[in-house]
Order: sequence, then C-alpha cells, then structure tokens
Amino acid sequence: MHNFQAQDHFADGAQYIAGRLTKGTSGTSHAVIDPATGDEVHTYELAGTDDVDAAVAAAAEAFPGWAGATPGERSDALHRFAGVLAERAEDIAQAESLQCGKPIKLSREFDVPGTVDNAAFFAGAARHLQGQSAGEYTGDHTSYVRREPIGVVGSIAPWNYPLQMAAWKVLPAIAAGNTIVLKPAELTPFTSLLFAQAATEAGIPDGVVNIVTGAGKAAGEHLVGHPDVAMTSFTGSTGVGKRVAEIATATVKRLHLELGGKAPFVVFDDADLDAAVHGAVAGALINSGQDCTAATRAYVQRPLYEAFVQGVADLMESVRLGDPFDPSTDMGPLISHAHRDRVAGFVDRARSYARVVTGGEALKHPGAYYKPTLIADAAQDSEIVQSEIFGPVLVVLPFDSDDEGIRLANDTPYGLAASAWSRDVFRANRATREIKAGCVWVNDHIPILSEMPHGGYKASGYGKDMSAYSFEEYTQVKHVMFDNTAVVRKDWHRTIFGDR
Repeated sequence: MHNFQAQDHFADGAQYIAGRLTKGTSGTSHAVIDPATGDEVHTYELAGTDDVDAAVAAAAEAFPGWAGATPGERSDALHRFAGVLAERAEDIAQAESLQCGKPIKLSREFDVPGTVDNAAFFAGAARHLQGQSAGEYTGDHTSYVRREPIGVVGSIAPWNYPLQMAAWKVLPAIAAGNTIVLKPAELTPFTSLLFAQAATEAGIPDGVVNIVTGAGKAAGEHLVGHPDVAMTSFTGSTGVGKRVAEIATATVKRLHLELGGKAPFVVFDDADLDAAVHGAVAGALINSGQDCTAATRAYVQRPLYEAFVQGVADLMESVRLGDPFDPSTDMGPLISHAHRDRVAGFVDRARSYARVVTGGEALKHPGAYYKPTLIADAAQDSEIVQSEIFGPVLVVLPFDSDDEGIRLANDTPYGLAASAWSRDVFRANRATREIKAGCVWVNDHIPILSEMPHGGYKASGYGKDMSAYSFEEYTQVKHVMFDNTAVVRKDWHRTIFGDR
C-alpha cells in the first residue's frame, strides 16, 4: 500500500505558477485514475489559456534575473535542488507509481535516482557553458563565442515517465539560464508538481520553473504558439510532434522533438543466447513496454531463432503482474483501460497474419493489465512490425545474412534506439555504424545516463536530452568580433567604395 495522499499535496490546485499552486481556470476538471485499480485518486481543475498566459508572464519576468545570475549561482541552486529531491525520494516514488501504475521498485530504483542524478549532473554542467576560445582568426580581429540563454521555454512532456521527462525538460533549460513553463500530461501531473515545488524549496527563484496542467488542445497548443515563448521542447508521438512543429513555425521558434520509436534488437548467431533472452524481456517489458526506446522488434539470426523464441516465451511467462506497491511485482498495468484496449487491438489484428507465442490477453482484473506478449511469424511490412504499439509486446523475426539483419533493423520510419548482440567486435562495431538510431547499445538494451545524449534520427525527431549536448538546444550561440587595428580605412572597404 502507498501513503501518498494527492489531496493533501494539491488541495490548492494543479498549476504551479510563480512559486505557488493555483487552481486551473478552464472550467473543466480532470480525474487522475490509478490504472492498477481503476479508482479515482484526485480531481483537479485543468489549465486554460489564461493560466498559460500567467505562467509565461511569470517566466518572462523571472528571466532577466535568472539569466543574469552567475554560472556558479545557478550551479549552487541546482545542487540544492538535487538534495531536496533526494530527501523527498520516497514521496516522489510513491506519487509516480500511483499515477502511472509502474512497480514501486522501478520508481525507487530507476525513475527517482535517475532524476536526482540528472539534477546533480546539470548542477555541474551549469558551470561549463563554453564556446570556442578567443583567437585572431583573420589576423586583424579577435573573435570569440558566447552562449546565451534563449528566453522562455514552453515544453510538453508525456505520461510514461512524468518525473524523468520533467527533469529532462527543465534541468538543461534552467542550467543554461532560461526559464520554463512545462505542460505535463493531464493523466500524470503529480510528480511534475512535486518537482517544481522542490525547485522552489531549493531556492530557485519564483517563475523560473512553472507547471501548467491542461489538455493538449487548450493548454498545449496555446503554449507552443505563445509569442513570448522562444523555444518548444516536446516529447511524445510523431503524429502530435508534427502538429507541434506546425504551430511553432508561425512564430519561428527553436524546436526540439523527441518522438516515437520502434527499437530493433538484433541478435547475431554468435551472441550469448541467455544474455540476449534476458535483455529482450527486460528491454521489451520495462514500464509495461510504455517506453519509446523499448525493444519492440527482435531480429534473430536463424541458427538461434527457435531457441530465442522459446527462451523469451518461457521468461515472459515468469514475469509477475500485480499491485505496483508490492515490492515483488515485476510489471504493473498500462496507463489506462483505453490504452490497454489500443494495445490489445494491435495484437488481435496480428492474429490473422502472425502467431501469438505467449500472452496476447488482458488480465481479468479491475486494473489496465495486459500480459507480456511475444509474436512470431509476422511479415516485415505488417502493422505489428512497423507501428509503435507502446505496450508489453515483442515481435521476433528471423534473418540470414548480417546485411539482411541490419537492413531490416533500419526498415521503419523511426530511429530512436537499437541494440546489437554479438561476441564479435567487428560485427558489433559495424552494427553501431550502420544502424540509424540516436543510441545503439551492444549486448544490452535500455540503460541511459546523464552524461550521454538521448535523441533520435528520422521520424523519431531531432535534438538531444541530457548531457552537455542538450545545451545545443537551450542556448543561442553568438559570435563576437573585435577589430584590433584601429585603422579607419580598412583594406576591404575598397570592394565597396574607392580605390586602394
């Protein structure tokens, strides 16, 4: 059982503007549902356009002071922020599991520690916003590069990892000196709000971090289109990402998109079979498969194919579904009954052209549970292979030559993550070069870390979260050039007027 009482935390509302909770003004309320039980756990008023305007105004007012703080001052504040998050770790973990249905062991050991580490990383990174060093590149001038914050960032985060997505959006933005308005998914507002409150407690000034919790059409589109928002960062589906890009073009905003995925898991015939089986089940089922980097397409070289299918099916059948707050639970529900039914629809349609090896059904349970599912004998061009399902469903296909395995791995519109499994360094190295994805793991699948960038190729979007590379998204690069000659009439002027 959990002891997180949402009503105690958010009685004053689910909007966080200029350092305090307020109620939304849209006139529409929303119930947060515990997907493990189907019970309502909290009802709040959604943000309307007025709330978005107020949050953007608060961020704009806070921007000059925060941008003008020294890197050391911002770093100190972020170090304190990491400390507050660490102190509140159990409360945050319980809130995350309650709203998402994810097992408490995942929240405690993955989501929360990862977020604390992100905050600590960006506390250090705030002091390393370097540009190219000064130099006399023409001979007559000194040039150097400044990195400057962009302004107010308006970001939109998804429901699958609400805490980590809040951190990935907020931390690099504010470390670089920007201020931010974040719209979390209305299904999962709790940990974004706790995150923003922790920022205030750590001494980050009011208005630097603001949260508006509203629907995509009303709050999200208004935020992206707001003339005082200089940049938008969006994580979510490719379809919605295209809409965000359309809106952002009207005001020529900086745009960062982290979109869908359909990660290949390529097993060569010299791979450690047991390692690949365990890696596939873990990579496919993390967060009930609701992960854009999850292993979704396993390509297995023919000599290992049958043994891999049997091994994965056996291991999937041992996974324990149940109460997210039971520490022994391996997999929780999907985010909602509607999403569970969407996942089931993909599997049910696949029965006409593929074989369901194990799983393929919902639990008879009030929660939105769906059994770990393995599908074989599907064609490469089938829906189950090409479309993002976002559930605990792995499809496995055989391949013969290495060329074919890599070709099949690249044969979807997406390119967010992938893995290659081999004991041969040359094979593995070839796969890392030729697979078109923002992250390619070798003999593992899923681990991420603060020091390394996360972001996609192709329809998976562009730009990077985490790492120092994220500052490419959240800073303006300015060239500054000084004349060193004090000569009135420059030699190049003759190309415009007069003679030498």
